[in-house]
Amino acid sequence: MKRKEEEEKKIGIHELYAQDPEQADELLWGRSTTPDSRRGFIRKSALTAMSLALGARMVFAENFPAGMIPAGLAHSDEPFGLPGKHPGLIILNDKPINAETPAELLDDDLTPNDRFFVRNNGTPPTDINPATWTLTIEGESAQQRKSYTLAELKAKFEHHTYHLTIECGGNGRKEFNPPAKGNQWTVGAVGCAAWTGVRLRDVLNDVGVKSNAVYVGYIGEDTHISGTPGKVVISRGVPIDKAMEEESLIAWSMNGQDIPLLNGYPLRLVFGGYPASCSGKWLSKILIRNKVHDGEKMTGQSYRMPCKPVPPGAKVADEDMCIIESMPIKSVVTYPKSGATIKRGQQLPIRGSAWSAERPVAEVAYSIDFGATWHPCTLATRANRYAWQRFSAKITFPQDGYYEVWAKATDDNGVSQPMLVPGWNPRGYLNNACHRIAIKVVV
Repeated sequence: MKRKEEEEKKIGIHELYAQDPEQADELLWGRSTTPDSRRGFIRKSALTAMSLALGARMVFAENFPAGMIPAGLAHSDEPFGLPGKHPGLIILNDKPINAETPAELLDDDLTPNDRFFVRNNGTPPTDINPATWTLTIEGESAQQRKSYTLAELKAKFEHHTYHLTIECGGNGRKEFNPPAKGNQWTVGAVGCAAWTGVRLRDVLNDVGVKSNAVYVGYIGEDTHISGTPGKVVISRGVPIDKAMEEESLIAWSMNGQDIPLLNGYPLRLVFGGYPASCSGKWLSKILIRNKVHDGEKMTGQSYRMPCKPVPPGAKVADEDMCIIESMPIKSVVTYPKSGATIKRGQQLPIRGSAWSAERPVAEVAYSIDFGATWHPCTLATRANRYAWQRFSAKITFPQDGYYEVWAKATDDNGVSQPMLVPGWNPRGYLNNACHRIAIKVVV
């Protein structure tokens, strides 16, 4: 039933514009009309997104009216997805835009840009000009306040590329019972890309970090969905030790290309192993703090777990909630798609990815008897710390019928995924239960 509701959100482009042309422009192109435009032309940044969907630069784009479907898209009324993103992504929310990647679309060593999940808290900035984009570093524990253009960052500091896995803290929320509030992610709010940029620590050292530094926080250029000017959407952060790790990046490139707009273009933070909400998008400011950062969604119950286990459905006071730092070990089967059918006597090849935070995954095993017995998978080594590791196996089934293939990862310290959903919490964070897919063997 839930899958049907999710599919119904993907309506055709004609229906979308018929409902509300202005809202359609904003949803599809991330932009409404210019407030000072009498003729109602679409803003420049929206036209860029429109050009991506069309597959070519729109010539004379400045003359294109708002609320109109481009002729190049008007021939089809197939369900319309997000500009620059694979049509198979499941849109969970449109204000702000949040979309997850089905497990079968994660079947790559590195997640392609168009398949990378989207987790936004506000509306992406518009009229982005990378030539004038500026990053400012300041704060109580900064020895000086300093600003860098994107060009200066690229010229002044050494470039680094790392394969880094980032995962939404709420990935797997859909499985919690009682249900937890928030986007009902299944397993697809995760991805691993080759991120290129400069080390955050190199920039921090250039500015100067005082000995009393405890945390860094970020501020981005996204706007609140209420439209209230100056209202901060999200401003999270990480401990100073995490900021100083060699893999912590200020990134401008994803898999050798510009970062997609919905994923933070032109500049973002990337912290592998921590909730993706720490990896601030549309980055314009970094604060060096002498205390735990107290920005938007750092306090209260946001991205926090009960400090001690609680019964399902319990109410937990804010002071009894602890900030999420390292993400737990996890894995996902990416091939075949759940529901696959094979003939009796055939072997079934499976593939997937496993990841942890600081520690490497040492073993991935599969089970076809609901966890009674486990069999080892072939596991690749990780490219670097915080990269996921691909696994594979070939499975023979004893007879025809219905099966479930379960996958379980274990790190080099012996910590494994639980078979069932772990400790309930009010916000539905950190579900790292074994992923399972359905397989039918027929005669």
